[in-house]
Amino acid sequence: MSMKKSTNDLVIIGGGAAGMFAAITAAKQGLHVLLLEKNDRLGKKLLITGKGRCNVTNACTSDEVLKNIPRNGRFLFSSLSRLSPEGIMTFFEDAGCPLKVERGNRVFPVTDRSADILAALHRKLQQYQVEIRHCRVTGLLARDGLLQGVKTDQGIISCSKAILATGGLSYPLTGSTGDGYRFAESLGHSIVPTCGSLVPMESDSDCHRMQGLSLRNTELKLLDQKNKVVFRDFGELLFTHFGISGPMALSASAHMKPGQCYTVALDLKPALDEAKLDARFLRDLEQYANRSMENALADLYPASMIPVLLDRAGIDPTMKANALTKQQRRLLLEHTKRFLIPISKLRPVEEAIITRGGINTKEVDPKTMESKLVQGLYFAGEILDCDAYTGGFNLQIAWATAYVAAISCSEGK
Repeated sequence: MSMKKSTNDLVIIGGGAAGMFAAITAAKQGLHVLLLEKNDRLGKKLLITGKGRCNVTNACTSDEVLKNIPRNGRFLFSSLSRLSPEGIMTFFEDAGCPLKVERGNRVFPVTDRSADILAALHRKLQQYQVEIRHCRVTGLLARDGLLQGVKTDQGIISCSKAILATGGLSYPLTGSTGDGYRFAESLGHSIVPTCGSLVPMESDSDCHRMQGLSLRNTELKLLDQKNKVVFRDFGELLFTHFGISGPMALSASAHMKPGQCYTVALDLKPALDEAKLDARFLRDLEQYANRSMENALADLYPASMIPVLLDRAGIDPTMKANALTKQQRRLLLEHTKRFLIPISKLRPVEEAIITRGGINTKEVDPKTMESKLVQGLYFAGEILDCDAYTGGFNLQIAWATAYVAAISCSEGK
């Protein structure tokens, strides 16, 4: 394999959110940066985040970001204090991509197009003359604890500094196939076992009967095997052929520990307490006294949910509303306020928004993102064992770790 001697001050492996932002930051500091990407274009995963709208960050303080990181938040303290959500928002606004803040402080481009976020990053890459090369990295070279170079399918690129920003395992079609874990492992790094986080949930219950039904203004509680509430949320949920998905289910999945049993409890009418809900039942049952139960509840529940609720309460759907007993009404009320969905497992990591696990943070300096094992090797983004809840926090982690890695590379040049 030929050794391509080059004048690169820094090689960045992976042209996703973290890799692009690290390249821009380092080049802005005057470094000659070579960005390597195996796909034919940069930012493939970024284009599909936030349902194609790109939830860039969360308009909150760095401290509030930390509260939304269930594990290894302390490791990110330094990065987030150096690049806050406000800092990254200013970057995109200055790069010609105006932003807006929506519910839950989620930040999106005004145009609702993730392509505009990508275009802003492209403009900055060009402005600071970042060299981009599309090739496949096959390994890293190190000697005596010092980084020596990057092996690619086009030869060896010699360098003393590299940032590994290859992402996790989620959305493998965008190129996140775990390459970076293997490169780091070959140099002695340990990998915290990976699994999906922010991922839909499977259930063997009757969810499939409501496939395609989207609920809004619903309260969700995630119960562990001791029936303790480990997560609570309010918002949207989607029933699927395999179980549940949607923002609340994805958020809840981040709180689930492998090997434990969980149940989702929904309150279908959180705005009504039991007394008010019972009064509403009585009103509807009186109004539709001569209708069958499956028709009498049409004002209260979505059509596909009525047969499921009646089954759970053991009520014949063809029974006349005026024949409903007090006890049956009570059961209906209980299933409305506590609609239980036992979770059998999470969907595979390929369907996750983010990967849990990755490079062990104990082997990385939190102030510089440099490897404690190999001098000159840095990490940024999802490859690290850091993941957060949904709402723009995971991208904020990517921007902040990329920023710190890039600045650290330039400080020691």
